[in-house]
Amino acid sequence: MDLRIMGLDSSMLSALHDMIDMYEEPKTQHPSRAYVRDHKAMNATQADVKEYPNSYVFVVDMPGLKPDQIKVQIEEPNTLVVFGERKQEKEKDEKEGVKFLRMERRLGKFLKTFMLPENANPEAISAVNQDGVLTVTVEKKPPPEPKKAKSIEVKVGG
Repeated sequence: MDLRIMGLDSSMLSALHDMIDMYEEPKTQHPSRAYVRDHKAMNATQADVKEYPNSYVFVVDMPGLKPDQIKVQIEEPNTLVVFGERKQEKEKDEKEGVKFLRMERRLGKFLKTFMLPENANPEAISAVNQDGVLTVTVEKKPPPEPKKAKSIEVKVGG
């Protein structure tokens, strides 16, 4: 049912969900709305993957994140993992007497995984965060040298 018909817009629904989340019992066996919301946010992290002649490039949107809030790792088998967390600066806000009238920017954890191709070199990786975009470059392994044909001497049998 579309609740906008009843006069509830998305910001009001978001506020209602947040209020419900505050009163949920932490010992319940089902996932909370906050968990589901965080899981959806993690899956919604936008990324592009490009292949160049000598490398693979992973471009991930990370608006407003500092490099120390982002982690890039290689996990077995050949999996690139980008993760981190954006937190609200509650202590700073409380000191300054800040009261939020509206809060729409996404806070919380994020996670993005990529399976690396077999020819990716997990030892040659660099990551740069600039203007809210994380660029991870994974160099390709050099192609294997073609096997040389082995000549076998043919002898005269007798």
